[in-house]
Amino acid sequence: MTISGKVIRDAFISAANCIANNKKEIDSLNVFPVPDGDTGTNMSMTLGSAKTELLTLGDGVTAAEAAKVMSGALLRGARGNSGVITSILFKGYDKAFKGLTEVTVADLARAMELGVERAYKAVMKPTEGTILTVARLSSERAKELAEKCDDLGEFWDGVCDVAERVLETTPDLLPTLKKAGVVDAGGQGFCMYMRAMGEVFHGREPVKFIEPEQKPSEPVTIETYASAVGSFEGEITYTYCTEFVIKKAQGCESSLKLRAYLESIGDCVVVVEDDEIIKVHVHTNNPGKAIEKGLEFGSMNLPKIENMRYQHEAAKKPDKVTVSSSNKAYVSVQPEKPYGFVAVAAGKGIEEMFRDAGADCIVKGGQTMNPSTQDILAAIQSTPAETVFVLPNNKNIIMAAEQAVKLADRKVCVLQTRTIPQGLSALLAFDPDSDFNTMRSGMTEAFERVSTGQVTFAARDSEFDGQQIKNGEILALDNGKLSFVDTDINKAAYRLIKRMVGGDSEFITVIVGEDIDDRTASALKERLDEKFGSRMDINVIRGDQPVYYYIVSVE
Repeated sequence: MTISGKVIRDAFISAANCIANNKKEIDSLNVFPVPDGDTGTNMSMTLGSAKTELLTLGDGVTAAEAAKVMSGALLRGARGNSGVITSILFKGYDKAFKGLTEVTVADLARAMELGVERAYKAVMKPTEGTILTVARLSSERAKELAEKCDDLGEFWDGVCDVAERVLETTPDLLPTLKKAGVVDAGGQGFCMYMRAMGEVFHGREPVKFIEPEQKPSEPVTIETYASAVGSFEGEITYTYCTEFVIKKAQGCESSLKLRAYLESIGDCVVVVEDDEIIKVHVHTNNPGKAIEKGLEFGSMNLPKIENMRYQHEAAKKPDKVTVSSSNKAYVSVQPEKPYGFVAVAAGKGIEEMFRDAGADCIVKGGQTMNPSTQDILAAIQSTPAETVFVLPNNKNIIMAAEQAVKLADRKVCVLQTRTIPQGLSALLAFDPDSDFNTMRSGMTEAFERVSTGQVTFAARDSEFDGQQIKNGEILALDNGKLSFVDTDINKAAYRLIKRMVGGDSEFITVIVGEDIDDRTASALKERLDEKFGSRMDINVIRGDQPVYYYIVSVE
């Protein structure tokens, strides 16, 4: 039997809805109690980035087209390691379905195989007992079943059954999972979206998205359209404010499809209608595409397009750019210099540190707020340099940054900085007079010499390395590993720094978070001066970062 493009499209949408509905359950499986960019949230945001574009595809879509749209959107929207791996697994469908109007179970098996191959190559040190293991063994089963089974539902059930059995073995492969009494969060997400795709493959409706509970708001109507349009404020992400009124054609499709398309090419979308007209407002970099899509719903007269950048000429473009994690588009600038820097950071003070050190563009993000590949790409394209160095400054952002390399129109080098102090050290070691290889090696050596300590809080009850950890307790991390648990923030910071200081240490830098007041920070500084001031240079700087009470570097 063959599988249509419509079925493939709906299966992908079903997968995205399922993960969105269950992201909190997946998040709860994270073993380490530190607040982070949780697996379920990252997978949900990644798949959700593709759902919007999939909704614009008609029922006549081919399997190849559905897979291409899904793959492209996932690549740009990938967040966190779990999101990037998910996007790579789905890339296999794009590769396997290329040029095909309809597909078979053999093509599905091939898609899984290609996705797994790419995912293992993308991860520097693949760890068994994770989503990779679940996907690999499921793919092997899919290949076996495709040789003897032509029924789509039976084939997919067999694959999902194996995936779920493998998931149950992940604690035996990863001791940290066994200690915590949970299965791998990414593997759980994989099993969930596979079952959701199976709903469609069995001829049933896609899993429905469940709207989260929120305060009721007044609906936008034709009468309230003007006030809704006038309410948009903030930084200009999209250049053209585009408005038009459509006189509806008889039998035209639902305006929800028009809204979905406009949200895929812009923001600040308002689409309202009555029996005769549809009124549209959107900020976009492609007003022609917006108008062209609108004409599919009827006729229009003299649409209004305004360049918002011209309207704000008085606000001159700053030398340094900040890209928020909500950006979906970018304005590419031409290179004006050989080298430039993009840094991921959160906290006004930390952002200023990177700017002062020479970063051209800051991507707002970090722990609990992993930017997408598209966000990082926007920053790269906004950096006026022939070669752009990217400083992720968080281990869960490195893979998303590396995906942006493939999409950029200039040379990009991702330095695998895992903390803010590492990123700052790399940037300060930049030598513009050396050649590229020497430059990259010098910055890498600089950040690898930095020891980083972090003081934060436990986001959940947990047991880790034999320690019982309660929600809200203070956690001290030494180079990313849990060092000890405490109940007092300053005591934890002092203990941590004492452990980090070695006989050859010369500098201690303490970056103060947004939840620490000046008095508390000064008390820590006084204690450090008493202990280390005679032989070490001690700096306490306000970073105003979220999540971490203190970030410490010792060099």
